[in-house]
Amino acid sequence: MVHILLIDDDADLGGMLTDVFKREGIKLTHVEDGKSGLKTATSEKFDLILLDIMLPEIDGLQVLKQLRAAEVDTPVLMLTARGDDVDRVVGLELGADDYLPKPFYPRELVARVRALLRRAKGKSGAPVVENLRYAGFELDTVNAEAVCDGEKLTLTPTEFEVLRQLVMHHGQLVTKESLSNHVLGRQLGPFDRSLDVHISNIRKKLPTQPDRIQTVRGRGYRVTEPELLES
Repeated sequence: MVHILLIDDDADLGGMLTDVFKREGIKLTHVEDGKSGLKTATSEKFDLILLDIMLPEIDGLQVLKQLRAAEVDTPVLMLTARGDDVDRVVGLELGADDYLPKPFYPRELVARVRALLRRAKGKSGAPVVENLRYAGFELDTVNAEAVCDGEKLTLTPTEFEVLRQLVMHHGQLVTKESLSNHVLGRQLGPFDRSLDVHISNIRKKLPTQPDRIQTVRGRGYRVTEPELLES
């Protein structure tokens, strides 16, 4: 059974989501403060973590930062207050996979969770290609492992899927709309910077030539062979 951890100080929300996910065949463990949530997330195995930003003891961003520092790669879906764009960007920069503003419809949350779980298990619906090689990248899509110039990359499930989409298209432009639909499982809003932050995170993790992942302003992204950047 899929097991999700909810770290949120809203007891009513926890009770409601426990019932919602039970109907979906998903087990939910609810913890109401950041300190206990961090301890639970690092001592037990979960398929996904739902993480509120505003928490007692330790706020959600600190919980996320410490989780990623401890190399806990469990997918994290942030629950944020509507309009808190700064917290969303910071959360994505710290390694969150996606966010959902409060208040939300339970069905939307379930859909986001399902999309994240599919992504984490490599079931994106794209054609199955076990190994991808291009522009110095080597991707093992079965085990979700990525190497760049011989150096292993530590990527979140979302970062891996973004990179997989780019490498799979071998230097072609991949639009933001296509990436959002295939990776995030939703349409990209007009002021949504999620993909920009994920791309920035991937670039920071490359051992050399981060500009091999190029931004085509207003349109999308593409991967370019390193030697072409030098010519």
